[in-house]
Amino acid sequence: MSLRPAREGDGKGTINPWLIAPLVALAAFMEVLDISIANVSLQHIAGDLSAGQDESTWILTSYLVTNAVILPVSGWLSSVMGRTRFFVACIIGFSISSLACGLAPTLGLLIVFRAIQGLTGGGLQPTAQAILADSFPPRQRGMAFALYGMAVVFAPAIGPTLGGWITDQFSWRWVFLLNVPIGVVLTMLVTALLQDPPAYTAARLERRRQGAKVDYIGFSLLAVGLGFLQIVLDKGEQEAWFASSFIFWLSVFSLLSLISFVLWELGQKHPIVELRLLFERNFGVANLLMFLLGFILLGSTVLLPELVQRLFGYTATEAGLVITPGGVSIILVMPIVGRLVSVVDSRYLIALGLVICSFALFHMADFSLETDYRTFVWARIYQAFGLSLLFIPINTAAYRFIPATMSSEASALINVARNLGGSFGISLVTTYLSRFGQVHQTTLVAHATPFDAPYRDMMNGLALSFVAQGATAAEASAKALGSIYAIVQKQALLLAFLDDFQMLGIVFLAVLPFVFIMKGGLPGHGPGPAAH
Repeated sequence: MSLRPAREGDGKGTINPWLIAPLVALAAFMEVLDISIANVSLQHIAGDLSAGQDESTWILTSYLVTNAVILPVSGWLSSVMGRTRFFVACIIGFSISSLACGLAPTLGLLIVFRAIQGLTGGGLQPTAQAILADSFPPRQRGMAFALYGMAVVFAPAIGPTLGGWITDQFSWRWVFLLNVPIGVVLTMLVTALLQDPPAYTAARLERRRQGAKVDYIGFSLLAVGLGFLQIVLDKGEQEAWFASSFIFWLSVFSLLSLISFVLWELGQKHPIVELRLLFERNFGVANLLMFLLGFILLGSTVLLPELVQRLFGYTATEAGLVITPGGVSIILVMPIVGRLVSVVDSRYLIALGLVICSFALFHMADFSLETDYRTFVWARIYQAFGLSLLFIPINTAAYRFIPATMSSEASALINVARNLGGSFGISLVTTYLSRFGQVHQTTLVAHATPFDAPYRDMMNGLALSFVAQGATAAEASAKALGSIYAIVQKQALLLAFLDDFQMLGIVFLAVLPFVFIMKGGLPGHGPGPAAH
């Protein structure tokens, strides 16, 4: 991207792209952070606004739904409005809606403002990534993506911890109000420093000259398809999935809408989402890998805190501190990976990252009820190191053969892949956690019979200890039975968590062969689009 003051020919030199990179990365960080930062505040919000816990979850769902709808069309909106103008509009809209969320007097209004926040903020991630892709030549793009990666990967890790601390120390309202001063500063700096590159501006003006029309049918199909899909993923487990007619019909309409959307867009001269980019081999495989990165990153980020809270009695803040060191390690490792992608074939880095992540998840599958805090933290750091080897090389490989004029559309698609992967990951790991827990409990209960010697020994031992504490024989027997049932439940839940970790590890290994479908080489070498 051309990083010049607002008017060309004014005598001012080109601005160093490293002045712009932290700004756009901070904008993306602010938006991604808001996906997870409010999670731990739901009970406080529900209590303060006199709402039920189930009702308060729509605060999260409304944001995710509108965010999912706007993400894929952000490239098209950039090409119509101009990338810088669209980026600034997103920052302003996100800041204003954040202010409205922080001041909302009722839950209904808060849900509406959160939907607007997701709608206006959804364009920040892909636009920030497109700006970085155009700001740096291919050989330096790895470092730019390192900065972006630190923002979008660290944000989900720090979100629950930061949100809990702000809520405990101040109020849940400051979770949203914190965005306002940051948004004001970003708006002023981005407006002063950023300008669309000449080639991008020329392509936009040519498109407008040709009279490109708004694809209302495509947008409607996309909004229904992704919006309903996000609700299904967010509410499916709570509503017992397809046992609920609500979830069943939303799934049907979502599937039909998305199939119709793909067929419609492939037949359009000026599609609202450039799906044809997925036919480029590197970009198509990179989207699959980014989907899985989101799947594992957010899936495991949900599992580990829940594990230590439900089985080890950690508080929300303590659970957040299990995740945070992994986020810090990502910040430390990503700049190194950013340099490595210019001298090492991205495919080898991706393969190494997949193997490390897989082994880290298999290590988590060996946790026991005696595992301590230090072990949890190091396991997460181990996994975070693998994740650091994935994000930058995947993005570098994805953009290698994409024309500069299509970077916004490409960024929109790859960010959709990561976000959808995260939604699928969270939904599936929580569903399988429940299902695996039921299976293991059934298996364990089958051994809790008077015909099982270990069960008899434990029952007798517990009963004698309760008698020694003053209980009658009948009371002691009832208490012993209750204690054994609690142990069975705890063991079944632990085994379910371990199965989930193992499943995620297997998924990472299973996609390893896909990495080498991509074309190899180093950025800036061999055939491919010229530097942006």
